[in-house]
Amino acid sequence: MSSPGAAPLDLLYSETEDELRTAVRSLLTARRDPAGVLGRIEDGRPHDPELWRVLAAGIGAAGLLVPEKLGGQGAGHREAAVVLEELGRAVAPVPYLTSAVLATEMLLGCESTQSTDLLRELAAGRRICVPALPLTLAPGAPLPTPVRDACADPGAGPATGSLSGSVSFVADAVCADVLLVLADTGLYAVPAEAEGVSRTPLVALDLTRPLATVTLDGAVGTRLADPATARAAIAGALLSGAGLLASEQLGTAEWCLTETVAYLRTRHQFNRPLGSFQALKHRLARLWLDVASARAAARAAADALATGAADAPLTVAVAQSYCSGVAVRAAEECVQLHGGIGMTWEHPAHLYLKRAKADSLALGTAGHHRGLVADFAELPAP
Repeated sequence: MSSPGAAPLDLLYSETEDELRTAVRSLLTARRDPAGVLGRIEDGRPHDPELWRVLAAGIGAAGLLVPEKLGGQGAGHREAAVVLEELGRAVAPVPYLTSAVLATEMLLGCESTQSTDLLRELAAGRRICVPALPLTLAPGAPLPTPVRDACADPGAGPATGSLSGSVSFVADAVCADVLLVLADTGLYAVPAEAEGVSRTPLVALDLTRPLATVTLDGAVGTRLADPATARAAIAGALLSGAGLLASEQLGTAEWCLTETVAYLRTRHQFNRPLGSFQALKHRLARLWLDVASARAAARAAADALATGAADAPLTVAVAQSYCSGVAVRAAEECVQLHGGIGMTWEHPAHLYLKRAKADSLALGTAGHHRGLVADFAELPAP
């Protein structure tokens, strides 16, 4: 319940958000199809640079969280959530979550000249910037610093450092232009093609969001923030990332529900549509309720982040703990209720199941977020 005098919570989509959704969905419908995604995966090049160029620069989605004075759109988390819903619905192979959300939030928290220059590049769609942090890193979890700086003075001003170390499970590192590296002396921007930087692809469950191990061996980076500022910026980015990831999970679940309903209406068995069987009606009705509840949770998280609500960490934890499970169950139902065709490589259902499973581990598992909910509510947790 909102406090007296507080504005009522508005979970409905605004006209601007609806127009943004229409633009993104039209782009994805025209340029992204399951056969094309599968073809890129088989060729070992899942990232679609042309799709990213139009989405980031043409529509301006890369700069939604960037203020207008830095060349961005000056929008907010609600608009970014709409984009992620559509990307989840299409399982689009673009680095939006990592570059336009996580990296952007980290750079906004640094507030240095170097970070603002990089933000302008990101907002214009000229650079892809990815945090060199494990995708499994969750809000509230300790931040590891496996990278060491051999020469920089943490008390100095803008400086360069010689960085060495290794970080595994870095999402979208293979397509990044710049890596944001947390070292013992602060946060650094390191060109991905710089000398001393290597990116080793890993076998990922979700092939549309590739993972890699980033190894630095004396790589030179530009320091963006001191250790304390860097850790605060990363904590804020993880919170925003987890909250907006719920919208991507919502989009994935909604596609699975819609496609399954459409299939059961047209597929006949015993001279009747499969959708007319009572048992299947009950399963789909329950799934519809779950997806509707996931929409409310995801929208609440996006609104809390957009307004800077004091209870944003709690709202995000609730959204993540619920939406990840709904996305996985919707994808599992989609595969099963499509029967034999749902098990084939040609049908896109497996792409959605893999994305849902991978997202349920990214930025904190459901169990981790339930623990956070218990902590915020001062309840005992297992």
